[in-house]
Amino acid sequence: MKFLILLIMIALIKCQKLSDGWGIVGDPLLHVRPCEGDITLVYVTGLSPAEENQYSLRIGGEFPKNTKMQVKFDSGANVTLFPILGDPVSARIRTLDEPNSFEIKFFQKGKDLALRVKGVTIGQVPYLKSLVINTIEYCKNATTGYLDRLIQGNRNTAESTAERTESAAKVVDTTCGKRQVLHTGLIVNGQPTKPGDWPWHAALYVLELSSLKYICGGTLLSKSMVLTAAHCVTIRGVPRVASSLSVVLGKYNLIGGDIATQEREVQEIIVHESFEFRHLNEDIALVRLKSEAIFDEYVQPACLWSVDSYNRLPPGRMYGTVVGWGFDNSDTLTPQLQQVKLPKVSEVNCIRSNPLFFSRLLTDHKFCAGYTNGTSACNGDSGGGFMIFVPDESGASGDVPGSWHVRGIVSMSVSRTDGPICNPNYYGLFTDVAKFRGWVSRHL
Repeated sequence: MKFLILLIMIALIKCQKLSDGWGIVGDPLLHVRPCEGDITLVYVTGLSPAEENQYSLRIGGEFPKNTKMQVKFDSGANVTLFPILGDPVSARIRTLDEPNSFEIKFFQKGKDLALRVKGVTIGQVPYLKSLVINTIEYCKNATTGYLDRLIQGNRNTAESTAERTESAAKVVDTTCGKRQVLHTGLIVNGQPTKPGDWPWHAALYVLELSSLKYICGGTLLSKSMVLTAAHCVTIRGVPRVASSLSVVLGKYNLIGGDIATQEREVQEIIVHESFEFRHLNEDIALVRLKSEAIFDEYVQPACLWSVDSYNRLPPGRMYGTVVGWGFDNSDTLTPQLQQVKLPKVSEVNCIRSNPLFFSRLLTDHKFCAGYTNGTSACNGDSGGGFMIFVPDESGASGDVPGSWHVRGIVSMSVSRTDGPICNPNYYGLFTDVAKFRGWVSRHL
């Protein structure tokens, strides 16, 4: 208890008077008991992204000389012993061969023990998994994940969610995201779709040596604007020449004839001004068509994600559908348009799956989605949309009327070690369209 009182006193001492009328009293403290017994975790909120994945752990009790503790965490950790109320530390710590495990040995009799635990990867909290004291386990049913919702990461940009502006009003369209061709039967993940299932999906081609080469997917938002990834329409961050690109709408077969395609030349390429090609930050762009698309059974616009879209979703996990002529199990592009339904994944679970990759590239303007079982955005295309079905009636589920809204853009994934092809056993990263609604609306 003395340890907890000390921390609260420190918080009070940190109070900094900013004016005669008010002041700030430290950072809020969270106390958790991750295991049974006298084991307490203390977490300070509001720290920087590099520091917020740390906490203090107090193990209460009296420990005779030569007492041994074995402490294990569920991920990489940096552990430091520190004194309580000025008393000297009576133990030493060393790393064990077993991953994420440490041994603490008392060289003299001691009372209580305090550890400072910090994750080795930014944004990833190492949770206590096991605590063995002199061969007895004191943390059999450890609780984990309780700090994940407090990890805020880098949040450098915010945008108003107000939607009744003149520019936003142009986006609102009650007919967007509606299929005009109705099919019966379910479509299985990784299997061909049917013509007209995804009438807003666009195919981007580039002119190379007098022939057109397919490069990326996109999402039709209006009669003259296609949403795609910035890396699809740039070369090392510099926009391609507009005349070198071509957009085909209503396409179903990658090679061969289609029922009713519309090919359009490109008038303008609009790349987000903060696009950074090395890490694919702000990976979003718009392609303006030279001539307007004609809406029919096989060409229709998708809806742009909004706050109202989220409010109308049924409760539960968020799923989106990615479509395209992506790589199949034989590492070849599929001849017909494919679809795959993927869950949106939390930042913490995403980083845990591959800390070296995702901790460097996942930002607050991206989100993670997919599975780690071979079903991923590899089945789709870069630049294509992460499409979410939003019911017309708030909270409705099942076979109900609704529309398809573009929430994300396929951006990047972990590459395989044997070639420049994405690895379907890892999650994919998507540009979060919700964070760019204002930017898109200004150009529509």
